[in-house]
Amino acid sequence: MQGFAEGLRRVHFPPTRNHLHAHVTLFHAFAPALLDELTTFLPRVTAEFAAPQGAVKGVMDLGKGTAIALEAPALLALRALIAEHFHGSLTSQDLHEPRPHITIQNKVTKDEACALQASLAPLLAAWIAKPRFTFPALALHRYCGGPWEHVKTSSFRGRERL
Repeated sequence: MQGFAEGLRRVHFPPTRNHLHAHVTLFHAFAPALLDELTTFLPRVTAEFAAPQGAVKGVMDLGKGTAIALEAPALLALRALIAEHFHGSLTSQDLHEPRPHITIQNKVTKDEACALQASLAPLLAAWIAKPRFTFPALALHRYCGGPWEHVKTSSFRGRERL
């Protein structure tokens, strides 16, 4: 899934805004003061839990963009665990449970988005029919006014499943 989504993102995401690889955003912003705690807490989570599974659901309309909609209940359960740990420190944007997706196009016209969505639907049919895939890691990035700085990646290596 990663390679497929990355290829679509390279073709369809505006190059001047494409600062990250294809990814699923679990949280939009943590306070900078939490960075040290995040760099120790996330590895503990990934050491305890097995890689969560996900599946492709279809195309997601973002209004002026397009995403691949995902089904990922175990990933959302891990997100809830992290959110509970940082309860009281989450931004209003991060207080709700996200709809897992990989954005492959953003900040385009509605017509451009609709055209991609129509052409993408048949391509995703093969992914919808495939068995689940796994999310290999949690990655932490820090926003630096345009580009993002990679802080840490923690690979899942635990045995416990959610």
